[in-house]
Parts: sequence; C-alpha cells; structure tokens
Amino acid sequence: MAAKTTTSEYLLIFRNTGWHKELSGEQIQQNMARFTAWFEQLNSKGQFKGGGPLMHEGRILAGRHTVTDGPFAESKEAIAGFFMIQADSLEQAVEIAKGCPGLGFGQTVEVRAMAPEACELQFAREKMAEKR
Repeated sequence: MAAKTTTSEYLLIFRNTGWHKELSGEQIQQNMARFTAWFEQLNSKGQFKGGGPLMHEGRILAGRHTVTDGPFAESKEAIAGFFMIQADSLEQAVEIAKGCPGLGFGQTVEVRAMAPEACELQFAREKMAEKR
C-alpha cells in the first residue's frame, strides 16, 4: 500500500549521464526537444518549481576531510539533473515523472517528497520521549 503524504513539493532526480552515447546527433536533438516540451508543459501548468541539468563532473565529500573525484560520468547512477515540482500526492508526482522522455533511453527518475523537516529530528524526538 502506498503511503499518502500531505507534502506538495517533490524532487525528481534524473540519473544516467550517459544515456546519449549510443545515439546519433539527430536522435539526441529529438530527445532533448521532447524533454524541453515536457518541461514547458509542466511549467505552463504551474507544476515546475525549479531545477535543471547538472555538470557531469564534481567532487564527493565523505567524512571530515576526504574529497574524491566523481561522480563518474559513465555511471548509470550519476545524477544528470533534477526538477522540483508541485503535485497533489506522491502518486501524481510519479505520474508526472512517467512523462520524462529520458526513460526511453535508460535514464531513471527517483521521486521524493520534500519533508517539512529532517526525518532525523522526528526520530530524535521519539527517542527522547521513550526515555521519559
């Protein structure tokens, strides 16, 4: 059973920065035109709140002082970009995400509700209440 949420903002995380590598220039342009049309449709409906593509290179921080190269552009898990959208439910946000043209070319879209606060804060309050 899917959990309902009252949150109305969702993050769509687009993964796979190498979706285009096996396509011709014309195929890439056609898919990007579809992606632009999808974006414009969301924007005209007032559902697009922000976001965009990301550069394929960056740095990853772990611990206090560890910095490594990455994400690696050849990784299907590398984040290619993101959208913030407005939706009435997680189910509606998933339906919106299904319109992503990149899904037909190996991209994946992760859909996450924006939380009103960090989940860890709620967890901490519950732990402290257990001690009382």
